[in-house]
Amino acid sequence: MATKCANCPLQRSDVFVDLNEDEIRYMQKFKVGELEVNPGTPLLMEGSNSPQLYTALRGMGLRYKTLENGNRQVINFVFPGDFIGLQAGIMGEMQHSVEATSPMTLCVFDRSEFWSFFKSHPERAFDLTWMAAAEEHFLGEALASVGQRTAYEAIAWALCKIMLRGQALGLARDRVMPLPFRQQDLADALGLSLVHTNKTLSKLRTRQLANWSDDALIVNDLGALAKAACMTLEPLMKRPIM
Repeated sequence: MATKCANCPLQRSDVFVDLNEDEIRYMQKFKVGELEVNPGTPLLMEGSNSPQLYTALRGMGLRYKTLENGNRQVINFVFPGDFIGLQAGIMGEMQHSVEATSPMTLCVFDRSEFWSFFKSHPERAFDLTWMAAAEEHFLGEALASVGQRTAYEAIAWALCKIMLRGQALGLARDRVMPLPFRQQDLADALGLSLVHTNKTLSKLRTRQLANWSDDALIVNDLGALAKAACMTLEPLMKRPIM
């Protein structure tokens, strides 16, 4: 049975901005159903113009772009609460692909209602603009890590970001959170070889800063990991949810 927007489990998380009753009613009208997918399922393909948009209700995935030579660049990771398909909604087609890496439940929205959504609820259109700006900010941080951080610092930065997100979503308990990705995914995100990524993760494990194995990430000391990443720990900003 589809989850009612009034009972959305994501609203229990402090990281999301609370919706008022009017916004909840409209989101319920905008939502056309839910979709459950298995790991490895493509959600949106680069170049496609899917008639549907999604919010990740449960589970994780990744966004990636495929180059002409077949190589893959992971853009970022998808977490619960992320809106999927904004490019297709605005530009007509996706400029990257999105794939589930764990079992996922997705709230489904009809793209044809997108513009009426803007017209009737301009404050929600601002929320989408905020999401796009936050995505741009994250990509800037990621590019700085790829270009200016060492492999050790970049991987520490990525694991810090992931753990902070997991804590905010209530996915992390006792310093442990599920991480249903492959080391190759992290390597592709940071522009590193798999061998270099594996050796760097081993260094972090030896120094008891972080351990990633069996689809779980353990961070013993987030402050120390942030120091290794040459970053300052800051609380996550409250973010809108669709």
